[in-house]
Amino acid sequence: MPSPYRRIFEAPGTLAFAGAGFLSRMPLSMTGIGILTMLSEMRGSYGLAGAVTAVMMISGAFFGPQIARLVDRHGQRRIALPATAVTLSGGAALLLCARLEAPEWTLFAAAVPIGCMPTFGSMVRARWAHIYGDRPLDLHTAYSFESVVDEMCFIAGPILSVGLATTLFPEAGVLVSGLFLAVGSVLFCAQRGTEPPVRARVEGKHGSAIRSPGLRVLALTFAATGAVFGSVDVVTVAFAEDEGHKGLASVALAVYALGSCLAGIVFGMVKPRGTAAGRFLTGVLVMAASLVPLLFVGNLWWVGGALFLAGLSIAPTMVTTMALVGDFVPARQLTEGLAWTTTGLAVGVAAGSSIGGLAVDEYGSAAAFGVPVAAGALAVLIALSGSRRLRRPPAPEPTPEPAPAEPAPATRQTLYEA
Repeated sequence: MPSPYRRIFEAPGTLAFAGAGFLSRMPLSMTGIGILTMLSEMRGSYGLAGAVTAVMMISGAFFGPQIARLVDRHGQRRIALPATAVTLSGGAALLLCARLEAPEWTLFAAAVPIGCMPTFGSMVRARWAHIYGDRPLDLHTAYSFESVVDEMCFIAGPILSVGLATTLFPEAGVLVSGLFLAVGSVLFCAQRGTEPPVRARVEGKHGSAIRSPGLRVLALTFAATGAVFGSVDVVTVAFAEDEGHKGLASVALAVYALGSCLAGIVFGMVKPRGTAAGRFLTGVLVMAASLVPLLFVGNLWWVGGALFLAGLSIAPTMVTTMALVGDFVPARQLTEGLAWTTTGLAVGVAAGSSIGGLAVDEYGSAAAFGVPVAAGALAVLIALSGSRRLRRPPAPEPTPEPAPAEPAPATRQTLYEA
C-alpha cells in the first residue's frame, strides 16, 4: 500500500472501522437491484419491480438525512443500530410478502422501512474527520480511500446481488444484502474508540444542515451528477442489448467505475492545490466535458473507452465535495451534511434511470446517451450559478452551551495523541 494510505491506518482502530464500513455499505448497491431482480422473476413484471424499488429509494431520500441528524445529536451507535433493525424488519417483510404472493400493496408498504438504512458512508467519513480533522492532507487521503471503497462496492454489489438471485433463488440477493448490513452495522458500532463524540448543542442553532447555502449547492449539483450515473447505467444496458451483447454491459459499467477507482487512488497520493471550491468547479466541468464522446458512440468498444474517460473525474470530484461539506457545516452536523450529498445522488440516480429509460423507448439507445450529457451540463450550470456561495466562508460558530458530561472510552485519548 502506498505510504499516504499506510499512514492513515497508523491511528488505532482505523482499519477495523474501515473494514466494517465496507461491509455495511455493500447493501447500498445490492438492495435496489436485488429487489428489482427478485420481483421481476417472482411477479413477472418489471413495472411493479421498478415501482417498489422507486418507493424504497424515495423513502431513503426522506429518512436518510433525518437519521443522520439524529446520529449527530445522539451518537452513531445509539441511532445506527435501531435504524438498521427497522431496515432489516422491512426487508424480512418484503421477502415474506414476495414468497407468500401477498397483495401488491404489501410490497410497497414493506419497501418504506427499508429506506431507513443508515448512511454508513457518512459515518465512516465522520470518523476520519474526527481523527484527522487537524491534518488536512491525511484527511484528503482518507476521503480518497473512501471514494475508492464506494466504487468497489458499486462494482461488486450489483454483480453479486444479480448473480445470487439468478443462480440460487430470487430472494438470495436481498437476503445476502441484509446479512451484510446486519454484520457490518454490529461490527462498525462495536468500534467505540473511534466514534466521534456528540458535540454540544448551540443555542439558536438547532436547524437542519441543509440551511447552509453552500451545502444546498453541493446537494443540487450531486442530484444532477446522480442523474448522470442513473442514465448511464440504463442507456448502456439498452445499447449493449441492441448490439446483441447485453452481457457486456456490466463490463462497460465496470470500466466506468474502474476509471474512477484509479483516479481516486492517484488523487489520494497527491497534495491538493488551489481552493476546494475551485477544485470542485473544475471537477464538475471536466466530468461534463468527458461525457460528450458518448454522443458519437458507434459500438461497445467506443462506449467502454468513453466511460473509462468519463470515470476519471468522478472520484476526485467526490473527494473534494466531502471536504467542502466540512467547510459549510459545523462539526456537530457533519454526518447530516454528508448525508445530504448522498441523498442528492440517490434522487438523481432515480430520476436519471427513469428519464434514460424513457429516452431509450422514444429515441433509441444511441440517441439516449444525450441524457447523461444533458445531466452533466445541468450539473455545471448549478455549480457555476452557486459558485459565489461555494467560495463564501462559513459563518463563525457561536459558543456552544455546555454539554452534559459523558465518559469517553479510554482509547480516545490515544487517538488525540496520535
